Amino acid sequence: MYETLLVTTEESICTITINRPDKLNAINKTVMSELGQAIDEVYNNPAIKAAIITGSGGKAFVAGADISEFQGLTKEQGTALAQKGHDIFFKIERSPKPIVAAVNGFALGGGCELALACHFIIATDNAKFGQPEVNLGLIPGYGGTQRLVQVAGKGRAMELLMSGRLFSAKEALSYGVAVEVVTPGELLIRVKEVLQTIIDKAPIAISNVITCVNSFDHTQKGYDLEVKLFGDCFATEDMKEGAAAFLEKRKPAFKGQ
Repeated sequence: MYETLLVTTEESICTITINRPDKLNAINKTVMSELGQAIDEVYNNPAIKAAIITGSGGKAFVAGADISEFQGLTKEQGTALAQKGHDIFFKIERSPKPIVAAVNGFALGGGCELALACHFIIATDNAKFGQPEVNLGLIPGYGGTQRLVQVAGKGRAMELLMSGRLFSAKEALSYGVAVEVVTPGELLIRVKEVLQTIIDKAPIAISNVITCVNSFDHTQKGYDLEVKLFGDCFATEDMKEGAAAFLEKRKPAFKGQ
């Protein structure tokens, strides 16, 4: 049914595994589209009470977006790319059923944003997080400038977003990005254990908790601005240089234009 996902349901918990291990599970157009379909299934299938999003292999949850798809995009196409990501990640965030990110390795760029869109994150002790888009002459485009502030606070989000540095699972726990850190062998067992506790509760109450928490100090304005400014980056020479340097495995030479 899916080209880039593995989707299974066991004991009312749907596990969605992004399955591009040779690309460190990078998000391309197919992954994004199929992820939207899988989340629709979570919404619409009454047999599913909760979901897990994780990555295949032992190296990565999602190591970012597929940068090869960024080359040559216009400002308008970049804006449309961000908007589609926002639409699907909002669908995750606003799911009436709990969705947990099981982060098993690199969660970078769009992968970090995907994890942040889930209701909470449980990570392995070897996980690495980061929003390194500035290294490409870009900003996060799938909600990262908004959601990272919500969990880590303005100052820490500013530092992480502007430096583009990676941070460890231990740091993610201390920043409030992750709620728990476990060994790789314990990850899915622990996530399912936590979800089982949650889905034993009244479904309407759980759905209402999600709605109320998401509505706290939460407006659309910041997300809309992110979509616009992400698209604007595609009109810059720095973005073209950043993407080319990434794909050519060299250091970018940014000129501020």
